[in-house]
Amino acid sequence: MATTRKKTRIAIACQGGGAQTAFTAGVLKALFQAGVHEEFDIVALSGTSGGAMCTALAWYALRKRDKEPWKRLMAFWEENTANTPQERAFNRYLVETLRMTNRGLIAQVQRGPKSPIVAAFMRGWSHGMRPRFTDMEGLLREHIDFAEVKRWGAATKSPVLIIGAIDVLSGRLATFSSANESICVEHIMASSTVPMLFPAVEIGAGAYWDGVFSDNPPVNELVQPIHVGPGNLPEEIWVVKINPTMCAKTPENPEEIVDRRNQLTGNISLFHQLDTIAWLNDLFLKGAIDKQFLVKNNVPAPVYIPKSYADDPDRPYHIPCIEMSGTLKLGIESKLDRSAENLNPLIADGEVQARDFLARRAAVVKRRKAVTRPRR
Repeated sequence: MATTRKKTRIAIACQGGGAQTAFTAGVLKALFQAGVHEEFDIVALSGTSGGAMCTALAWYALRKRDKEPWKRLMAFWEENTANTPQERAFNRYLVETLRMTNRGLIAQVQRGPKSPIVAAFMRGWSHGMRPRFTDMEGLLREHIDFAEVKRWGAATKSPVLIIGAIDVLSGRLATFSSANESICVEHIMASSTVPMLFPAVEIGAGAYWDGVFSDNPPVNELVQPIHVGPGNLPEEIWVVKINPTMCAKTPENPEEIVDRRNQLTGNISLFHQLDTIAWLNDLFLKGAIDKQFLVKNNVPAPVYIPKSYADDPDRPYHIPCIEMSGTLKLGIESKLDRSAENLNPLIADGEVQARDFLARRAAVVKRRKAVTRPRR
């Protein structure tokens, strides 16, 4: 009698990075086109800022059992692209202003997002722009039926969606999980609220800002039953990474310094979380964690040690990052640029990098199976 092969449980975590998360949309598109959602058990998705938008769309498509879940993502990004002449002019103005400011060519003038001058500026520019181009909440509502999501309520049904933000008042991380509460549009907007551009999103007694400052993206939460439920603990975690780890040379001019500082800030929380998981793995391998305790608390053993795709055979665990290729030369202003000239190459590169990742992973799995296959 044929036995059903147990699917590997995976979680996908997506960094934030403004318009550059079009790369994330490309990655998810290619993963879904390759049938990852059928070959694997996607138990959780997590994201921050633009990564939260991408994962929310993917999560909703998977929960809805869309036959082609990537189409919801692509439709969102198509509408999010500057298309009309007024939108393209507005986008060009914002990008060039940021670029010249970072180069020190024009003075930086800071105004709060509720400033009357800012409101008047936006009203003046809005003529000729589609309403949803300037209304991100409306755009999200167009592609996700939040009334339906509310009817779903809190549930540990996979995949679970986790969104990261920061509570401005308490200074603590904010984790919104579909396992514990019904996800609403305010959760996604809270994770995406850049302080100087948008007012803090108020939910209950809290006020929230962009999770890029604190939890970019949520990773530790993916391995905690309190956030995903005991049945949704992943065996593998894949990270879609926006901010590059390394740079070719020491930044010297103002533009380079601002760009690199932004990248480092965006990576700090991710690296801290990966270090924590590595530490837990080391403790387990050295016998410091009681196996009976893990069983009693519904934590799988070994703790998050996905050996199947580690390129280094001597490394007992590995969390891979799907990153942009080096051919994309992006400055910080690219995170604000919603032109087709910026977004389309990012989506295309995401598709390429995702397919390359799957090919490398499959090759490693095949090689390891050949090594471990018992002799007859």
